[in-house]
Amino acid sequence: MTELKQDLALNRNNLVVIGTQWGDEGKGKIVDLLMEHAQVVARFQGGHNAGHTVIVGDKKSVLHLLPSGILREGVLCLIGNGVVLSPDALLAEIAEVQQQGITPDERLKISYATQLILPYHIALDQAREKAKGSAKIGTTGRGIGPAYEDKVARRGIRLGDLLDQSLLTAKLEEALDFHNFVLSGYFGEQKIDSGAILDHLFGQSEQLLPMMADVSAILHQKMRDGVPVLFEGAQGSLLDIDHGTYPFVTSSNTAAGAAGIGTGVGPRDLGYVLGITKAYTTRVGSGPFPTELFDEVGQHIATVGAEFGATTGRPRRCGWFDAVAMRRVRDLNGVDGLCITKLDVLDGLDCVRIATAYGGTNGMDGAVVGSGRYDQVEPVYEELPGWSESTAG
Repeated sequence: MTELKQDLALNRNNLVVIGTQWGDEGKGKIVDLLMEHAQVVARFQGGHNAGHTVIVGDKKSVLHLLPSGILREGVLCLIGNGVVLSPDALLAEIAEVQQQGITPDERLKISYATQLILPYHIALDQAREKAKGSAKIGTTGRGIGPAYEDKVARRGIRLGDLLDQSLLTAKLEEALDFHNFVLSGYFGEQKIDSGAILDHLFGQSEQLLPMMADVSAILHQKMRDGVPVLFEGAQGSLLDIDHGTYPFVTSSNTAAGAAGIGTGVGPRDLGYVLGITKAYTTRVGSGPFPTELFDEVGQHIATVGAEFGATTGRPRRCGWFDAVAMRRVRDLNGVDGLCITKLDVLDGLDCVRIATAYGGTNGMDGAVVGSGRYDQVEPVYEELPGWSESTAG
């Protein structure tokens, strides 16, 4: 970590920080450590379904939308076009950090092209999960997926639309014609009133519009000036909409390549890719998990590691480290370096296992990871002796 910090400080190298598992790898902590040498941090995907725990001094903060650098004075924080943004969640989070004596407004800039999460997205998200019953994916219910759907369907509302109230009104009413039909006609839920949403948005625009900016232009200027930029990922690579355990994935591209698309910079500008991984594996919600543990070792990891979701509070499923998935993720992201967190959680175990192959795949381990076809997978483990010494610190 010290060498990486020096590389950032001396070589002005941009850095992409991504999770290499199913999220919750400790990205927020690592990003905060790196903030000592980065002057700009940019979020490039996801929404307030992320949960980055950051500790500065004796204060613990869980950030969902704000880039982790917001707690460091002098760090410019950017939210790119690849993010879906809930105005309610953003303003609530800003109010929380203001209570800590931090004034983020002047240091926070949001792309005019950022898509907004609105009440009908949340209603749709929750209605779908409710309808699926035991087959639900396990979303956070915060409207992330439906907001990305609207983006692709070209009916989304963007932050820049707040500049023109007549345009915003027309776009919102058109979107609600569709969504209310689905909500009431298919799910049997109540329709949502456009007037209430518009009044709420118009009231928030006074706070939101001063933060709107051309994030792509800002980044290009900073890089021309030799200022190092840190691109902060959310969730993890195994939740990537294209390369994860589909359909049990998030609704955005979480791989390193999304950093460019989600902020408006070119691939050559991304620089060093740092992958964050736990010394074991965790997952929140539904979906395949080949190395999941259901015994006392799994319980030990969950208890000692305090494995509860930072965003949902749900207990995380725990299992051994999966090197098969890691190899796939390494190649997918072009990982230059790997940072391993929570090794001390394994202190005191008699043995530690690592899945090095999948049985029953005819040597097509990577294809299984890429396709999400885990139904016939049986992990092949390499067993290593445990240790009694503390690795904490």
